[in-house]
Amino acid sequence: MAMKLILIILFGLAPATFAFASGGGDVIDLTTSRIGYFAIIIFTCAYLLVMAEEHLHLRKSKPVLVAAGVIWALIGWHYASLGMSDVAEAAFRHNLLEYAELLLFLLVAMTYINAMEERQLFDALRSWMLSKGLDLRGLFWLTGILAFFISPIADNLTTALLMCAVVLKVAGENKKFINLACINIVVAANAGGAFSPFGDITTLMVWQKGMVEFNEFAALFLPSVVNFIIPAAIMTLFIPKGEKLSGVQETVHTKRGAKRIVLLFLLTVASAVAAHSVLHMPPVLGMMTGLGYLQFFGYFLRKTLPISLERKRAKAELAQDEKTLQQLGGVVPFDVFHKVAKAEWDTLLFFYGVIMCVGGLGFMGYLSLASGIMYGTWDTTMANVAVGVLSAIVDNIPVMFAVLSMQPDMSLGQWLLVTLTAGVGGSLLSIGSAAGVALMGQARGLYTFAGHLRWAPVIALGYIASILCHLWLNSAIM
Repeated sequence: MAMKLILIILFGLAPATFAFASGGGDVIDLTTSRIGYFAIIIFTCAYLLVMAEEHLHLRKSKPVLVAAGVIWALIGWHYASLGMSDVAEAAFRHNLLEYAELLLFLLVAMTYINAMEERQLFDALRSWMLSKGLDLRGLFWLTGILAFFISPIADNLTTALLMCAVVLKVAGENKKFINLACINIVVAANAGGAFSPFGDITTLMVWQKGMVEFNEFAALFLPSVVNFIIPAAIMTLFIPKGEKLSGVQETVHTKRGAKRIVLLFLLTVASAVAAHSVLHMPPVLGMMTGLGYLQFFGYFLRKTLPISLERKRAKAELAQDEKTLQQLGGVVPFDVFHKVAKAEWDTLLFFYGVIMCVGGLGFMGYLSLASGIMYGTWDTTMANVAVGVLSAIVDNIPVMFAVLSMQPDMSLGQWLLVTLTAGVGGSLLSIGSAAGVALMGQARGLYTFAGHLRWAPVIALGYIASILCHLWLNSAIM
């Protein structure tokens, strides 16, 4: 039993598997089989390679892709030998659907980020920051605070991507600062997303399930603030005081359509929220519709480019502005599909590997085992705290989906607690949240697993303090 418990804590829970396994009597428990133990070993080896990415210079997607293939090959071989191939196939397709939704969601978000980058929006923001005379500490706090307050409206992933893009533009090659700033952004974005139904997919799932009402999420605001402030206050002590930003101050003007792309992005986020909350459809429906918004706008930009260029060229010639004339000669049409191609595919493929690996392990029976132990024999508070720790190893979305599928009998205060821990627990490791994984891809070589791990004890202080704050402030509903 001790061995089983260790395996559960190490390798977490799988979302699609629970829904499938709980409804099918043909699913076989492989938790004590040689196949199950071998799958655990394969997954462990793959994650060790992911953790060593900085030193091995091996893309993180490679080991988990192979591990996912081996794990599901083992499952397929075992079920085929028993004449039950259709059961394994159905489980695999169910997990694949979970990934497809995540892939398309992330792809649209990354495409919008790339479009804003191309329209020089972040260059303009960098220029604005430089003009304000901010030092590194000022940038650290500004990006963290913005991440904390933007993520409840949008979501923690896209907010983290936006703030990271600004840091990369402003901080130059200052690796130490970029690593600290990215950690702060991940912690702030995850903390900000924990007290709003729209801040994280996990909070949205809890709200949609009816476990917590919309206005009741406000009870998590102060615990979320504590979760962000404590690590940030400690990390800021290690940033040189008064050190100016390394970028050269210059005046940058956004390209035509930049502000309208931002508005389209906000409309896309609103469409995703409406699809989920009003139509009760997956949020990816709204995101993919939003990609259509961008494609139509890209068509408009291409068709009107000659007229726009002619007008700007005439104005520059009148003012004898040779620099502007030279820049206008290098203008190329806006291409949406070029922005899609620039998406962080290593990150997207990494998500595939992780989801399919965890899905395979869950299909072997570890999810049912976990539900019996965690909410059957443990103290409820300790179980919900453990959910946050699991979120640091496995993405919080599958962990929260598993808890909601178990539907343990808990008070409102406990549902708020598990919402908080699942939301901010992923900040303990860079691979524990979509924001962290995405930033590892966006700031490759500058923000790494090892760089984040060094600050895990500091982040853990914020995690523990936020839990204690919730238990104290909301003791009446626990």
